[in-house]
Amino acid sequence: MFGTLQNYPYICSENTNRKNMSYNEIAQMELMNAVNSINSELELKEFRDMLARYFAKKAQKAIDALWDKGVISNDTIEEWGEEYMRTPYRYETNRP
Repeated sequence: MFGTLQNYPYICSENTNRKNMSYNEIAQMELMNAVNSINSELELKEFRDMLARYFAKKAQKAIDALWDKGVISNDTIEEWGEEYMRTPYRYETNRP
């Protein structure tokens, strides 16, 4: 299962047949390969930051697309700011 490509240990070797794998499985394999190369707390922090920036960028693109389509506007954002979204727990009724 472990192969080597230019002195980099891969979870699956270069002979792995990716044609029969889903994108999810390929992504998991690539993530495992990336995580396998983390050797310090600093590298772990950099990896987390990289993932956070990636997903923040994707979210921003999705929000921009909704804005461009007119699905959301300043009024929508103001309404979101006024929402109270906490779950109304009823302590007395849920008490054992």
